[in-house]
Amino acid sequence: MQQDRLSDWLVKHELVHRSLGFDCQGIEILQIKTEDWDSIAVISYVYGYNFLRSQCAYDVAPGGFLASVYHLTRIEYDIDKPEEVCIKVFVPRNNPRIPSVFWIWRSADFQERESYDMLGILYYNHPRLKRILMPESWIGWPLRKDYITPNFYEIQDAH
Repeated sequence: MQQDRLSDWLVKHELVHRSLGFDCQGIEILQIKTEDWDSIAVISYVYGYNFLRSQCAYDVAPGGFLASVYHLTRIEYDIDKPEEVCIKVFVPRNNPRIPSVFWIWRSADFQERESYDMLGILYYNHPRLKRILMPESWIGWPLRKDYITPNFYEIQDAH
């Protein structure tokens, strides 16, 4: 028996979200507000999305929002193609704070740490949020589009 999509369930229970359509594989993409993410993450888990396939982040535009992206999968026995959903949470770059989902999906541990390390998104309530790729002494967030590499001088118009 095929269940409704997560967005249908959220609408039925009057939970705020925004549909961003579907990706090329037909996976539903939803935008969730930062302040609603912790409760909707728990609801997603209870709804059956018991596996966090991946979490990543990206810089939407220079000076614009940062996005934290979660690919959730519903793992069940005797299912050839498990149901999936992609959830995006956008945060302002001047205060990039998102509730950690480590306590729901333990696989978020290193993935949220990498997003913190590269983009500076603070996943509050994460038990070990510290740099994972860059040295602790590193200044800045290397994958932000407005990041300037320290001590890097580009030679322009050199002949």
